[in-house]
Amino acid sequence: MRILKYLFLLLLLALFATTVYVATLKGDFDVKTTAFIKSPKATLFNYVNDYRNWETFVSWKKEDPKAQFYYPKNTVGNGGSCSWKSADGEGDMKTIALKDNEMIHQKVNFNGSESVSTWEFKDTLGGTKITWRSKGQMSFKFKMYSLLQGGATQTFGSMQEKTLTNLDKTLVYEINTYKIKLDGVVKKLGTFYLKQTITSKISKIPYNLRIMIPQMIRFFTKNNIVMYGKPFVIYHTYDTANGISKLSVCIPVKEEIHTSEGSDITSGLLYPFQAVKTTLTGDYSHTREAWNKTLDYLKKNNLNENTEGTHMEVYSKNMVQIANPSQWVTEIYVPIKAKEAAVPKPVIPKTDQNNPAETVITPATENKTP
Repeated sequence: MRILKYLFLLLLLALFATTVYVATLKGDFDVKTTAFIKSPKATLFNYVNDYRNWETFVSWKKEDPKAQFYYPKNTVGNGGSCSWKSADGEGDMKTIALKDNEMIHQKVNFNGSESVSTWEFKDTLGGTKITWRSKGQMSFKFKMYSLLQGGATQTFGSMQEKTLTNLDKTLVYEINTYKIKLDGVVKKLGTFYLKQTITSKISKIPYNLRIMIPQMIRFFTKNNIVMYGKPFVIYHTYDTANGISKLSVCIPVKEEIHTSEGSDITSGLLYPFQAVKTTLTGDYSHTREAWNKTLDYLKKNNLNENTEGTHMEVYSKNMVQIANPSQWVTEIYVPIKAKEAAVPKPVIPKTDQNNPAETVITPATENKTP
């Protein structure tokens, strides 16, 4: 009995000594990891800049598939954020500053350890050089964890290296895995809808859609409005010479809804029309190729584009539903003019010389110049 008592005391002393040791360990850390990613800088920046993509590549999600990510109303750009819970703990991160295609600054909290992370993106031959630096202060709990893992540098460095490796693999697959299917001529049905209209640089359209589509869905949820179909975009103008487009992000409703005066959400009515439909499965960066293939289809099949009609994209599977871009489904509709009905050639009565009482109907012939 006395031996057990001494063993218990020794364990208490060991625990106390370990606690004191951990408490006196240096808590600050500064870890920098660099990698080469085989993707264009803008593509890489846009992917990292949207927190809805993070669960497709961060190391703690790969190591714990049951980890849950939670998204607020804004996940893109300055002020965008997300939070998560995993087997190793919980955390959150928020973008506090950025420079388009160049840099992202984040504030991170993981198990009580606070840090500031900086992502830098630089063009290199065949891809992008990415540098991820984390600087902060560890909590007591994280000190204990890092001690078991070989120290703060080893803990954070390993996590960042694994994440960047995953990011490279994910981008190569998720961005470059896509297919385009030409469905042919269809009848697009009409619907009432609510819309938000903006004028955007063409290069910024995918970025703006990542913000606006979730915003519109939240508007419906907040106001208890039932979505009567999938979100879609109507392109009012598309000025390639100046790189500017006017577009409306829309969500269909069963019947007309009037919004309050001055609201940036307004109502509209889509009339039925004939169109050539193309289905893109994959990231939005391939929409331009899908549009070009659709226009080529019109030329090859002698179909006339209705330039005054409704040009639209329907997001039947979008970033709100699925994190992986390779699984997004976008339907493209290019309106066409109805083919004019063939006009029958006029007929000219002709009297049968053998029987003047009968009239023989013969088709008129074209006058041809010799």
